[in-house]
Amino acid sequence: MNKIVAIVGALVLLGGGYYLGKSNQPEPTVIKVPTAPKAEFTSTGAAEVAAAAGAVSVRAWETPTSGELIVVKDGESIQDAVKAAQPGAVIKVMPGTYRETVYIDKDNITLSGVIERGNYPVMDGEGVRNDAVLYSGNGVTVENLYITKYKGNAIMGQAGNNYIIRNNIIVDTGVYGIFPQLGKNGIVAHNVISGIEDAAIYVGMSDNVDVVYNQVFDSVAGIEIENSRAALVEGNFVYNNTGGILAFITPGLPIKTCGDVIIRNNFVVDNNHENFAIPGSLVSNIPSGTGVLVMACDDVVVEQNIISGNDSVGITFTDFSLAGNAAKDQDADPNPNRPKILNNIMQDNGNNPAPVVRAILATQMLTRGPDIVDTVGMDDGCILNPERYRTLGLDNYGECDFANTKSVLTYTLPEPVPPRLNESNMEKGKLAYYGVCAGCHAYGSRMIGPPTQIIQALYMDNPEGIAAYAASPVKKRDDYPEMPPQGHLDDETLLEAAKFMLELTK
Repeated sequence: MNKIVAIVGALVLLGGGYYLGKSNQPEPTVIKVPTAPKAEFTSTGAAEVAAAAGAVSVRAWETPTSGELIVVKDGESIQDAVKAAQPGAVIKVMPGTYRETVYIDKDNITLSGVIERGNYPVMDGEGVRNDAVLYSGNGVTVENLYITKYKGNAIMGQAGNNYIIRNNIIVDTGVYGIFPQLGKNGIVAHNVISGIEDAAIYVGMSDNVDVVYNQVFDSVAGIEIENSRAALVEGNFVYNNTGGILAFITPGLPIKTCGDVIIRNNFVVDNNHENFAIPGSLVSNIPSGTGVLVMACDDVVVEQNIISGNDSVGITFTDFSLAGNAAKDQDADPNPNRPKILNNIMQDNGNNPAPVVRAILATQMLTRGPDIVDTVGMDDGCILNPERYRTLGLDNYGECDFANTKSVLTYTLPEPVPPRLNESNMEKGKLAYYGVCAGCHAYGSRMIGPPTQIIQALYMDNPEGIAAYAASPVKKRDDYPEMPPQGHLDDETLLEAAKFMLELTK
């Protein structure tokens, strides 16, 4: 009995000691701070999509088809199939090697490769052809092709709307990989692109474009949104480029604005490749080790990306000062207005800054590049959780009044938009200049080709001379690459484009 009492007593003492010991431990501090709910993200592009979409699901549209099917076999010509096709045709390209340039000037054409046991239809430029696929038709789909060894572009859109470019493998195709120019309502998805001396994916002067789920690497610029509006860049794997994802204004182009760009849920990793761009081109100024670069583009949201291992800077907001030799454009605002930074994961950025970045850091007595830098010091930007990052130039940023952009599922419109030529104030010469010429020529600054001002000085009142040269060019200058022939355009279009070029004043 005494033993039982002793045991019970010991347990009571043990329990009491545990209780007293626990009660003496400090309680965690709980602070309840009432917070106002965040607003939903809004933008011009989001409002346009919401007004048009209704209950339509995300990216629901496909190229309309007529039921016509044309099969191209190894040894046959894809271009011959395009010539024979009626609008709405599906052209199936069987595995094999196709050494040609394909130009699609008809609407609602689907150019679709057939992949058999891992064997693709291969378009081989052999290092002598400039372009693999050019399209000016509306509602064009290009998919399932392996494109390599061209000098200019793998796939270039020339003012074609409602396009889908997907599931292609593109290797070493010169200046650009995928280049939709002056296109509205487009999708660039699930492509693998490498070895490009300007931009692997280059969206130029376009509207309502989704660039999603692509893999881009070993290029100067991974993804580039230039002078465009309402662009969603999401879910891409961007690595080992000089610069990962870019959104900017190129001074001197006829469309002067860039804005409403969402850069979201991308992997932007180890973009430390040496810059091998054409000397003097705008992208030749990109510092190696750049993760995300925003130059003079407004209302850019950088959200929920993993940005790591970029040796210079993780995210940069800047003005035209990075454009180097590019002329000033009085009609383009040089500042990146209203930047927005939302909950990105930043790690190991800035460990070995490029010389131009190192010089900027030296003025602040710094040696390591920041996660985020605003070289302008904008006072209309916002950021969530700024304490997470090493920043420079963000002292005047406030807290964003929205938490995410999840309300924007796509920037594409649910129904096809009309052709560009149907737009008011868009005649044939202007359309050709905007959709073709402006891909390489800016008015007062160097791009891939010489400035339009120089061409005006050389040809003055001779549009016929420009048209003849464009149809069958020869290399004249060592400091510029050879111009590709534009013989796919008819004589009237070339002449009207030349006249428009000579009349430009800015």
